[in-house]
Amino acid sequence: MSSADYPVVTLAPGRHKRAEQGHPWVYSNEIQMDTAAKALPQGGLVRLTAASGKALGVATFNPHTLIAARIVDRDPGRTIDRDFIAARLDAAVALRQRLYPEPFYRAVHAEADGLPGLVIDRFGGAVVAQLNTAGMARLESEILAAIDVVLTPEAVVLRNDGTGRRLEGLAEEIRIAAGTLDGPAELRENGARFFADLLGGQKTGWFYDQRENRRTVAALAKDCRVIDVYCFAGGFAVTAAHAGAREVVAIDRSEAALALASRAAAANGVDARCHFARAEAFAELERRAASGERFDIVIADPPAFVKSKKDAGPGLRGYRKLARLAASVVAPHGLLFIASCSHNVGVPEFADAVRRGIADTGRTARILQSAGAAPDHPVHPFLPESAYLKAELLALD
Repeated sequence: MSSADYPVVTLAPGRHKRAEQGHPWVYSNEIQMDTAAKALPQGGLVRLTAASGKALGVATFNPHTLIAARIVDRDPGRTIDRDFIAARLDAAVALRQRLYPEPFYRAVHAEADGLPGLVIDRFGGAVVAQLNTAGMARLESEILAAIDVVLTPEAVVLRNDGTGRRLEGLAEEIRIAAGTLDGPAELRENGARFFADLLGGQKTGWFYDQRENRRTVAALAKDCRVIDVYCFAGGFAVTAAHAGAREVVAIDRSEAALALASRAAAANGVDARCHFARAEAFAELERRAASGERFDIVIADPPAFVKSKKDAGPGLRGYRKLARLAASVVAPHGLLFIASCSHNVGVPEFADAVRRGIADTGRTARILQSAGAAPDHPVHPFLPESAYLKAELLALD
């Protein structure tokens, strides 16, 4: 179908300015949601126009969601097909190749790379894609064809199990769309080797967003005693050991994650200095604090505590408690790295929770660095709220 055949969706009078100025989203209350618009299929391609008739571009459209239209291209004559997606993917990959010398990175980060709702992570010869919107789901065959052309992968995994798909009226699934997998995928990051479970791990199997933060913490870890209380597959813990930490304690509640972390430690020759244990982070921090244990560096990078706006209050109290417990095992003049990946928590709110948590211990601190995600997770200028990752590195008294 060419763009000339796309149905037209018209915005309500006076509601076109945000889209006209460059915002990639159009909300349902900005659209003339008449009978024809409501009858359009979820995720179908449409041409957007202002009430005046002025063309605003081509978008995917879902009449049943708050974000009703996601603009894909500002040219109303653009046809969205395999070649279009391949061109966008090629441009995104070219940027990553300037950032990183090896093919281990987030290749596409949704709106910021001009492919709203699509995430692609690259693990050398394996690729993991998340089609998080109805629009991307409808373009699945074109996306897979574009991936094949641009990345020539040995295997493609669809991790369509994110909670956002439910909001789009989509079923959740995990499947191998092309090729085969023989166990976890190996990747390299900051000079170390790691292993990611692309089918069973969290999200896409690895968190490339913390790459730079891992490097920052590791650079301070030489000869230090380190604890990582949400170690997952060993990103922070093994990187710190690889950089010369004298001892690393890594905690997680997932046996599968700990097995991958332990395998990474062995692959990097640091297993003698890494100790892995299955435990709940809060209880383990409380136990170690009570026993008088202290660490030169404490790392707390938990899963999202706030998964929706209604969870903000309890979630922020959780971050405050985590900051208190983590600070309680930081040695005098030691360091605390703490992060939040909750979309629904802003930078000021997270900073306040951390500040209050540390104050609850009676200790003082200095913020050495406030950081976000690695540059392969770019932010669309009109979507600052999509800068979900927040992290602080603090020096405690």
